[in-house]
Amino acid sequence: MTQQQHSLRRLRWFRLGLLLMAMLGQGAWAQSYAVPKPSPGLMPNPGVGKGLYGKFCASCHGVDLQGSAKGPPFLHKIYEPAHHGDAAFQLAAKNGVRAHHWTFGDMAPIPLVSPDEVAHITAYVRVEQRKVGIQ
Repeated sequence: MTQQQHSLRRLRWFRLGLLLMAMLGQGAWAQSYAVPKPSPGLMPNPGVGKGLYGKFCASCHGVDLQGSAKGPPFLHKIYEPAHHGDAAFQLAAKNGVRAHHWTFGDMAPIPLVSPDEVAHITAYVRVEQRKVGIQ
C-alpha cells in the first residue's frame, strides 16, 4: 500500500468516526428533553382544550385546525397519534420544534402554556381528528 493510499484510508476512517460521533451526539441531544407531564389524575377535557387551543394555537394552526400561512394543519395524517403522539405536543409547547415536515419554519416554545393545558388542547385536537377519520 502506498503512502497516498494509506493516507486516504486513514482519512476515510476519520470521516466515518466524525459521522458516527455526530449521529450519536444528535441522538443524545434529541433524547435529553424530559417530556412535561400533566398533573397526576388529570382528565383531559376537549371542551376546555378548545378554548385553550383558541388562545395558544389557533393563530398559527388555524381556528379550524386547518393550518394557516404561519403553521401546519392538525387535521392531517402527519399529526395522527401513531406519528405524533401526545408527548410530541407537550415537547413542542415546552421546547419548540425545528421545522421537519413543513416549510413554515421553526415553532418557538410557548412558555405560558402548562402541561395540564397542553393535555386539554391535545384532547381537543384528537377529538377533531377522529371526526375527520384520523385515528
